[in-house]
This record gives sequence, C-alpha cells and structure tokens, in this order.
Amino acid sequence: MPDQVSIISIHGSASGAVADPSDESALPVYARRVDDLVAELRTGDAGLTSSDAERRLAETGPNEIVFKKTPAWVRFLRQFNDPMVIILLITGVVTGVLTALGSHMLPDTIVILGVVLLNSILGFVQEGKAEGALDALRSMMVQECMVIRDGREVRIPARDLVPGDVVLLESGDKIPADVRFMQVNNLHVDESSLTGESIPVRKVTEALEGTDLVPGDQRNTGFSGTFVTQGTGRAVVFATGRGTVFGQIADMVNEAAVESTPLERQMKTFVGSLIVAILIVGSFNFLYGLYLGYEMSYSFLGGVSLVVAAIPEMLPALVTSILALSGVVMARRKALIRRLPAAETLGATSVICSDKTGTLTENRMTVTRVYAGCVLYEVEGEGSEVPFRHHGPVDPATQPALRDLLETGFFCNNASGGAGAVTGDPTEVALRVSGLLGGVRGDGVRRIAEIPFDSATKYMAVLVEREGEQRIYVKGAPEVVLGMCSEEDNGAGHAQPLEHDRILAQAAHFGDDALRTLAFAFQRLDEPRTELTEAELHGLRFAGLQGMIDPPKPSAIEAVAACRRAGIRTVMITGDHPGTARAVARQLGIDADEALTGADLSKLDEAALRQTVERVSVYARVAPEHKKAIAEALRENGHVVAMTGDGVNDAPALKAADIGVAMGRAGTEVAKEASDMVLEDDDFATIVAAVEEGRHAWNNLQKAILYTLPTNAAQALLIMGAIIMAATMPIFATRFVLEPVQILWVNLLDSVLLTMPLMMERKEQGLLDVPPRPARSRIINRLFIQRVVIIGAAICAPGFFLYLHFGGAAMSQGQLVDPLLLTQAQTAAFWGILIAHFGYLVSARSIHRSAFSFSPFSNRWLLAGMAISIGIRFIPTLVPEAAALFRTAEFPLEWWPLILLSFFPSFIAIEIDKLLRRGSRGRVAAGSEELAREAA
Repeated sequence: MPDQVSIISIHGSASGAVADPSDESALPVYARRVDDLVAELRTGDAGLTSSDAERRLAETGPNEIVFKKTPAWVRFLRQFNDPMVIILLITGVVTGVLTALGSHMLPDTIVILGVVLLNSILGFVQEGKAEGALDALRSMMVQECMVIRDGREVRIPARDLVPGDVVLLESGDKIPADVRFMQVNNLHVDESSLTGESIPVRKVTEALEGTDLVPGDQRNTGFSGTFVTQGTGRAVVFATGRGTVFGQIADMVNEAAVESTPLERQMKTFVGSLIVAILIVGSFNFLYGLYLGYEMSYSFLGGVSLVVAAIPEMLPALVTSILALSGVVMARRKALIRRLPAAETLGATSVICSDKTGTLTENRMTVTRVYAGCVLYEVEGEGSEVPFRHHGPVDPATQPALRDLLETGFFCNNASGGAGAVTGDPTEVALRVSGLLGGVRGDGVRRIAEIPFDSATKYMAVLVEREGEQRIYVKGAPEVVLGMCSEEDNGAGHAQPLEHDRILAQAAHFGDDALRTLAFAFQRLDEPRTELTEAELHGLRFAGLQGMIDPPKPSAIEAVAACRRAGIRTVMITGDHPGTARAVARQLGIDADEALTGADLSKLDEAALRQTVERVSVYARVAPEHKKAIAEALRENGHVVAMTGDGVNDAPALKAADIGVAMGRAGTEVAKEASDMVLEDDDFATIVAAVEEGRHAWNNLQKAILYTLPTNAAQALLIMGAIIMAATMPIFATRFVLEPVQILWVNLLDSVLLTMPLMMERKEQGLLDVPPRPARSRIINRLFIQRVVIIGAAICAPGFFLYLHFGGAAMSQGQLVDPLLLTQAQTAAFWGILIAHFGYLVSARSIHRSAFSFSPFSNRWLLAGMAISIGIRFIPTLVPEAAALFRTAEFPLEWWPLILLSFFPSFIAIEIDKLLRRGSRGRVAAGSEELAREAA
C-alpha cells in the first residue's frame, strides 16, 4: 500500500541485512532523501487534501494505541486457577457439608474460605497493576497538533493524523507521530523518554547512512511522544498509531508474558507435591479405617480431619506477609516493591543488566583530566580539598598555564550559577564547575560579543572585558582550535612555539579513555573592540585541553564489586557509544574486553545470541528490541535476570526480565508501570542492598516453611496414628487426640503467632558472600523431608503420651466411663503440642546454626509471640463458654511438670540433626581442601 510505511523501514530490514542502495524504497526512512520520501507518500509542502486524509484514515486507522483490556471479572476468576486454592476450596466445601450434617467444623470452613478470598483479592490487585504500563503509553499520545491541510495551517485532533500529513512543530510541542523532518531551524528534541539520553538531539534534514541505526542516532527523524525543546520545524508523517516506534514498544509490552518468578515457580511445584502427598495420606487413612471395620462416617471424618490438619492453610498468608515485610524494609533502603514476589526474586538474581547513565554513573559531565603548559593534571572533582593533582596536590593559583586554561573554559561558557547549583548545557556546566574548583570567579567580567557554537564550525568564541583589559576566549574541537593558534604556554607563563603533533597525540590519549575533549585558546588585546568576527581568530595562544566524562558513582564501583563477591554478574546496556561504554565499564570493574552494538546483535540468530550473552558484558547503541532480546537470552540460559531502565524504550525489557527495576527520579511513568521495583535514588548500590534483603527474605521463607510444615505433619500424624491404633486401643476409637477445632486453633493461631516472629530475625552475616541459589532449586529437598519426618514425630509423640497417660483411666473394658477425664487428657495434649512447638521454635530461628549460638532474648517478637500463645491458650482452658466451643477442660496442677517436659523431644531432635549436618559439611569441606592441595 503506497500510503503506508512499514515499521521495519524505520530501522532497516528485519534480518539486519544491508539493503540495496540503488533501491530507494528498500532503505530505512532516515536513509532516504526527503524529497523522495515525500513523493512516495504522495504529499508536498501544501499537505494533503481533506478528502485524501479521510481516505487514508479509513485505511490506516486512528493515530492511537488501542489494546483490548482483560475484563476485571476474568482477572479475578484467574486467581482461583491455582492448586493450593483449588484444594482449599474443595476442603472448605467438604467441611461445610460436614457442618451441615452436624459436625463441629464451621470454624474450619470459615477460615479456609476466608484465606482463599484474601489471597485471590491480593492477586487480583497485583495483576491489575500490570496493565498500567499500557495505560501510561496511551497517556503519552498527543491530543492536538498543527498540520497543513488543503494548503492551510489547521489544528486537528492528533488521532486524525495519517501518513503523508505535514506537521508544524515549535518549542514546547510534543511530536504527534513518527515524522521525517523537511525543514528545521535550530530544532532540538528531547528524546530521553524514548532513548534514555538526557541531552536534547539537534535535528537535521539530510539523509543518514546506515541500515541499523537505533532511534538515538536517527537525527533526521522525530518520534511520537518526544518533546521539541528549542527551534521550529516542518515534518512529514510516515507512521502513526501502532506503526510508530512507541506503538511497536506498546506491542512488545503487550506481547510480553507476565512470567512467574523463581519463588512462584518453586512454590507451585512445592504446593503441588504437598497436595498430592496429603491427598494420598488422607485417602489411605480413610480406606484403612474402612478396612479396620470402622463406620464410614468415622473413617471419612478422620480422613477430612487429617487433610485439614496437614494443609498449611496460613502458608499463603505467611508467604505474603514475609514478602510484604521485606518490601517495607527495602522501601527504607530506597527500593519500592510494586509486585510482592519481586522482594524475594532479587535474592536469586544471578545477572543484573543495568543502564549506564544515572544508574552506574553520576549523570553529569565532569572534567576529570586537563592538559596545560605541557603538564597533565588529574581532577578529583567536587568534595575534594585539593581537586587538581600532578604527582601530588596542585594549587592552580601557582600554575599560570593551568589558571589560564580554567579561566578560558569558565568565561567562554553560557552556563550560570555557583558551586553546587550550576545550570546549563551539560558540557558547559562541567567546564564552569572545573573553573570554580580552580578558584575562578566571574566578578568584574563583562561579555562584549559572542560567536555561538555551531556544529559546522565546531567552536565558540567570546570577547570579554576583564580588569580593564579585553580578551578573546575560544573553545572547540582540538583540530579547529589549534588551527587558530601560533603559540602555547611553556608552563611558566611564557609563550613558546606551538607543537601540533604533541597536543593532538595528547588529545588522542584523552579519546582513548572515552573522554569528551575540548581545546581552549585565548588572546589579550591591545586595542579595544566592540564586536568579534571569525577573521580575528588567529595568532591565539593555546591554553590547553579539558577532558570530561560522566564518571561512575563511587557507590556503584563498590556495588559492582559486592555483586562479584555475591556471584552476581553485572552487565551494562547503554545507548552511549561503545568506546565510552567500555571506558566506564573498566572503571566500574565490569568485564569490558568486548563490547557489542545493537547493529552487531541484529546479525545474530537466537542460538548465537544465547552464546554471546554468556561472554559479553557491555552493550552500546542498542534499540528496545535488543535490550529485550538480551534479557530473554539470559533467561533461556537459566539465569535469573534483573533489568534496569528509565525510558519508554526500556518497558519491553523490564517486563521480559525476572525483575524489572525502574528509576524513580529519571524514569518515565511507562517504565515505572512496567517494572516490579522502583529505585527512589536511581542508584545501582540500592539494587545490591535490595539483593541482600531478598536473600534475607528467602532465608525467612525457608524458616517459615521448615517450621510450619513439620508442625502440620505432627497434627496429621496424631490423626493417622489414632486411626491406625484404634483397632487395639479403644481410647483412639472413642476420640482423636485433638478435636478438629483444636487442630484448627493450632494451624491458625499458633502458625501466626509463632511463625510470624521468625520474619523478624536479624540478617545472618555474609549474605552477599555466597553465590545466589540456583534458579531451579526446589523447596522440597532432603533437608525438608528429614525435618518434616523428624520434627513431626518429635512433636506428636508428647501428644500421644499425654493423652494415653492421663486419659487411660477414662476407659474401662473398651468403654468410655469418664468423659470429663478424657476431655482433660485432650486438653493436656493440646497444651503439650504447644510446648513441643516452643521446643522446635527456639531452634528453628536458624536453619543450620545451633540454638546455643545466639541469644534467646535477641528476638523479642518471638518471646512476645510465645507469651501471647500461652495467654490465649488459657481462654478455652479456663473460660466455660470457650471451653464448650473448643472441647477443653481444666485439669489438675500436678499434670503441669509432665506437660512442660514436652519441650525437649523436638528441641533435642532438631539440635542433633543440625549437629550431624554441620559435621557432614565440615567433612565435605575438609575433603575439598585436601583435593585442592593434591591438585596444586
């Protein structure tokens, strides 16, 4: 269709192959002559006619981004498509039916269904946030724009724009579609929302060479949603709506599947295995009861009670609470969690892909090296007492050549402001700051004339009056400024003949370190002047060179080193030039032996890309699709990937990574909406701090699961053991050790009061000194199975013993003769189980360390939880109404010593298990060291 231009033509061919230069239509838009493009779009200076625009609008559709939104009720119902939720729903329905038939399981039903509803609401709210990125993209579309229609300037709704329309732009306008500039007058466009680069781009009309230029290099093209900061222009529309670069990004965001995090995948596998095991055991319990000849109602009630006892109803709420608490702690460290599982995902991260500008660097150009009077000086920057150094501290006031250089950069400059508050062009701000560091001040200086910087001439010159004397100051490209000079300072304040080759070699050394290098010259005038022309710029004295760069943040250098110690690889992905990227990467400690550009990546197939991302850690001049492809390739290789970004172009990659990290200060709303975490301070070091918190969250989660599941197993063993022993011990056929409502109490209140304090444990030492856990590690491992079996048995054993010891006398010849005594025995077992939980809890504070290695009073939340558990347990023991509900009874005081001994079986069992494991690990470590010595 001649009126439409494929999005592929913006960047080049889809395969990355070089188009035939003789075939104009095969070239990308930026590589074509503007007259040819205008002719192809069948338009001109007079724009389109109204009838032609209407016809094209019918063919191309409105200039807007439209996607079908998932209905809220569908998103809500999706929350129930989870194994844990389904089994809880089934259990809730069964207990509800049993309640209707007269069983005392109404509290079970209410709690189970309440937990399901709460988690479904939380999931619904979180999923709703995921669509915010598309909403933010839609909000960036322009409402109205000025176009030429029927030869007249008219303002129309931007949604009515079509390819071929001619739009008029001026300072402050937002570009309404993707356009190719036909005429420009000092036109600068802020494309930071798209490319992440903060410096406005000066636009041109000439065709550009290349077939794989990223948007940041397409200087003759304007992109929908970017801002005109200066000048005016006229442009022809070649892509609208979803055909624009923004539209393409929106498609990538929309197509990016919301991948589950490592924790979500592990929990899904864990819950699935757990449910299968519980159902098998529950079914066995039911069938075995029938086999022993029990009534079906008794066997079924036993099976359901076992399932209710074994299912950790509060586990989803506990996981949510642990992640929420981690999110609160991370927020205090300037990392805002938008999606709860992300709080833990950081702990498993093995690769962090980071932007350069503002995240790893200071986001301000800074002079770091100067050359004056044949001497090279290093500049340490603001905050240093002696910023200039040459084999030691240097005072510029004692170095005439250095002083002249700094004064030239300071006065040939349009930046303004004093120390700490300089504003203007980033390059000129850097030069003014270096002058301020050298003690230069602008008092008593009056500018008389100026030749502004021009990209064609590559220099700027000013004529100033200072202390009754006129001077010319010039700055610009080294080769240009040197052409204006005839002498240079010899370092002692005297002139000597200019040595072009030595100075150009020095400028080349600056360039090798990716420093943006400017040369400076000046001249003192004997006769006063009122204007300045190019003809007067000759015979100047060369003042020197100043090299600047956006330097790495000191905190980022330390953070990259911390990542290396923690087994996390840092990858830099930037829109900057490869040389600059490699130089900054080397300073940061990132492997910079090889750097690839977006054009290089376009030539790789999927298999080659997966191999490449394993060895390359620096990428430059990349487009949105490249950044997304890097994240996907790393994930395909089994890495857990964190990706940072701030621009609209970063949104697809943020969604494609395991965890997307947006910048809070410099980030666009699109990037923030697409992310899982937002950095308030835009600092890479904050990510590393969040990684530590994420690993702490995983440790707490392990502790919670390793505490909750063995205690649930103990309740299940109480029921299963009772059914198995009922054939030979009638006391178990009369009643279970614990009533279902008591089991619910243990699963609900004790789980909350005793598990939640585990989240408040202090971070263990050395969290960032070990590699991240494997992405495919499983929660159900050998440690988990052993703990469930050992601790489950150690907790239920006191329950059986107390029930039999105190309740045995309630039975006579297989008949119940003292119901009260049996109820008292159940109550004693009810208390014994709690005390046994305490024994396990005090050691469960650490997975591997002995309870004797830390203070029992260091976690006051744990002590409070135990105290509250004891306090509320007296309610059903002493209050008659509560006793009737929970089927408890007050028992003799002399029973307490035996009940309190229930503390020790679980405590001793877990301590022995830890001791054996530490010994095993020690032998393995010693063996590894011995093998290492033999290999050496």
